[in-house]
Amino acid sequence: MARKDISELTELERNVMKENGTESPFENEYWKHFEEGIYVDKLSGKPLFTSKDKFDSSCGWPSFARSLSEDDVSEHVDTSFGMRRTEVRSETSDSHLGHVFPDGPQELGGLRYCINSAALDFIPKQDLEKEGYGEYVNLLDSEE
Repeated sequence: MARKDISELTELERNVMKENGTESPFENEYWKHFEEGIYVDKLSGKPLFTSKDKFDSSCGWPSFARSLSEDDVSEHVDTSFGMRRTEVRSETSDSHLGHVFPDGPQELGGLRYCINSAALDFIPKQDLEKEGYGEYVNLLDSEE
């Protein structure tokens, strides 16, 4: 299920995932992407977010109301750049994904996972079976 080896990452992907960097807002692959499917950790291939939980926050980065599983992402205090934020990391690859903020839509739980596209790969719903993620098809079809 692994997607990439660290040596295969682009400079931007390495900067984001392994050096806690941030890609430019409004100039990344998934900020305006709303196709049905799942978003996986670019290194491990572990499913992290679904299109069902994605929303347009107008911040310039992909935003999700929640992660697919609390076990697959971890949260850490981040005091870099003179701010106090909550960093989100992939548990499987120990990669920086982005940050989570308490300003998401209340009807979706109130959280906004602001995630760097450079840390994710997208698997369209129609490709889930052939890519080895068939178990997620029903999740995308369900109401919950």
